[in-house]
Amino acid sequence: MDFLILHSSEDNASMNIRERFLNSRQYQFQETHLTLNNQQLIELKGKRFDLDMENRIYLGLVDVPLIFLKDLSFSNNKFVPDLLIFASRHRSETARPAFLVHTTGNWTADTEFGGKPFQLSKTSALLLKAGFIALAQQFKDSNLNKFVIDLEVTHHGPTALKIPLIFMELGSSDSEWVIKEAGELVSKAIVNAIEKYIELREKKSQLVGLGFGGTHYAPNFSRILSNNDIALSFICPKYFILNLNYDMIKNMINSTLEPIDYFIIDWKGTTSDDKKHLIPLLEEFDKPIVKTKDFKSD
Repeated sequence: MDFLILHSSEDNASMNIRERFLNSRQYQFQETHLTLNNQQLIELKGKRFDLDMENRIYLGLVDVPLIFLKDLSFSNNKFVPDLLIFASRHRSETARPAFLVHTTGNWTADTEFGGKPFQLSKTSALLLKAGFIALAQQFKDSNLNKFVIDLEVTHHGPTALKIPLIFMELGSSDSEWVIKEAGELVSKAIVNAIEKYIELREKKSQLVGLGFGGTHYAPNFSRILSNNDIALSFICPKYFILNLNYDMIKNMINSTLEPIDYFIIDWKGTTSDDKKHLIPLLEEFDKPIVKTKDFKSD
């Protein structure tokens, strides 16, 4: 498989993470004949990689904000990465220092932060879980105690790319974006996420769910990923449940690389009106509907 890690020159955190790759003694680099949007791709080689020759990691650089990326133009039309990881900044009003992972898409017609109205990207539930686990493991071994690990619900662009993707982010203000140790943690977590994805894919031990309800930082879904053989792709928060329709649910299913086994509802994180709207929609797809509280929490 080919994995492409994308960085943006318009993003301080993204460039911090890229610099940690390029300046690390753990990795070696090999120039390639491939270009992405006229920028040369670099192949990442590692002294301690568990990857075999059939799996390759590339670093790519673009000159637009990652959320507004609309297409990928490679010099070799035969080269198409299997999965994308966007190394990105995260901004929040609270500016809480955090490492984050999420899938992308718009639940409404609002495209202020990229993507198209009512469109989801392609994604992989196994890759999202691998990214979350990798960040948590790297964080556990770090001394960056003021940071937290967050799983976010699905939001912002891009949505038009045809390759499954996730975002792995460093947040949440200018102060954190340039911390070298934080950039290094994310760079290591990205590589570990790729290794973990390959492991999960080979083991075939995970059931896959779509999430509904709860708040932006999705603590109940974080607990599911941490304590169960469950992977999640898209999570629609409570704010947008009433926007959902049959076509959007179908899009969630079809845009996930893996087959969907469950619909998972954060029961306390949805109102009675949400449930009245959502459950009849989900019942049209003949898949089990379960609650977040039905899974192990620790």
